[in-house]
Amino acid sequence: MRETANQFINAGWDVTVVTIARDSWERDSGIDLSLLDQVDPRVEVVELPLAREDLETDIRLFDEARALNPNGWINALRRRQQKAFPEPNFGEWRGDLEDAVLRIHRERPADLLLATCVPYVNLAAAWKLWEEARVPYAVDFRDGWSIDVVEGVEAFSPDSEEGRWEEKILRHAVSLWVVNDPIAEHYRKRYPDFADRVHVVRNGYDADSSPGRLHAPDPEAGLVFGYLGTVNFSTQHLQTVLNAWRAAREKEPLLANARFELRGHIGAGASREANGHSEILKQAEADGVFFQGPAAKAEVSSIYARWDAMVLILIGGRYVTSGKVYEYMATGLPIVSAHAVEHDASNVLKGHPLWTGAVGVDEAGLTESFVRAAHMAVETTDEMHAEAMAHADRFTREALMSVAVKNLVEDLTSRRGSSTTGGSPS
Repeated sequence: MRETANQFINAGWDVTVVTIARDSWERDSGIDLSLLDQVDPRVEVVELPLAREDLETDIRLFDEARALNPNGWINALRRRQQKAFPEPNFGEWRGDLEDAVLRIHRERPADLLLATCVPYVNLAAAWKLWEEARVPYAVDFRDGWSIDVVEGVEAFSPDSEEGRWEEKILRHAVSLWVVNDPIAEHYRKRYPDFADRVHVVRNGYDADSSPGRLHAPDPEAGLVFGYLGTVNFSTQHLQTVLNAWRAAREKEPLLANARFELRGHIGAGASREANGHSEILKQAEADGVFFQGPAAKAEVSSIYARWDAMVLILIGGRYVTSGKVYEYMATGLPIVSAHAVEHDASNVLKGHPLWTGAVGVDEAGLTESFVRAAHMAVETTDEMHAEAMAHADRFTREALMSVAVKNLVEDLTSRRGSSTTGGSPS
């Protein structure tokens, strides 16, 4: 999202970003303020005072109904939220979002609205501006709405309330962005009349996240394997990876004194860090496993520079890519895949010279992958490292998003025909 805004600025547009307050982001998922340093100063940011009521953890602020019957309170909240828009947690934001975009448009008429989801209630704001002022809009679904990317099944039927919203929105949208080809295929089949407006815009990575140099491991001091990302996989998935790590350390001398470091958020909302994953990681410290908390964006390249190999732990299958796979490739380090074999990350990694391959979430297979990665770490030549970096170069976020924005502007221009507006587009 940051790179999208910056690329519109680079293309000569005036950009206003509508978002929620920083405190609300902190309550929901945590926030990395260092990312704001990379937002072009010409981008105007409008923060709305919206927050999820259910994530309030100060019991002194609970009303009587919530204090006496928390389950009943949460059920009533969900029903109320979905009356405005068919999305739990966020549906009630619809009115505030609609009012915000209408107000901004009155102050400075907009030429395009790009709705980024989630939450999907953002679509209601795009629709409102289209209804009221015929402002063209595009949709950035990332993982899609009508497809459950983790389970690989339809999330809702076309005749459901969500289905009717999605069809209505896409019928009039200039363009739809999704992160990979399987999701694009889903939408082209579901809406054949819209197929030519579905575009794959991959996540990519920021060039400054890469260490950008050949790494020199020190087996005597101990190889260091690393995972950086949100811990959103199951405890069983995590336990399988750690069991394989333990077995590999017992089997391979190169790993006898190795460390496995994990960085990032564990869980979301009120359950962050206080969950079963944290207990499992604490118990694994005897095996050289250490959880070291979240990392700011500004720290990423220096963290990768300290590691000798990467461990890519992902949920889902062929409809999931993840954003981290691109960043992991750009380290030029060996990569252990701990995800389903039929995963879109496998498509991205295919051809990477330092990838151990996809063996599924299988303890024996992962054990061998850890062993193979250890040998790769100490045996990688300059040529292999250069080949790995070249494989990743295609996926820099700046390159991907500059093309995506250029194509979207061309789609908008084509849709409008020869009509133009004066001044800078916004």
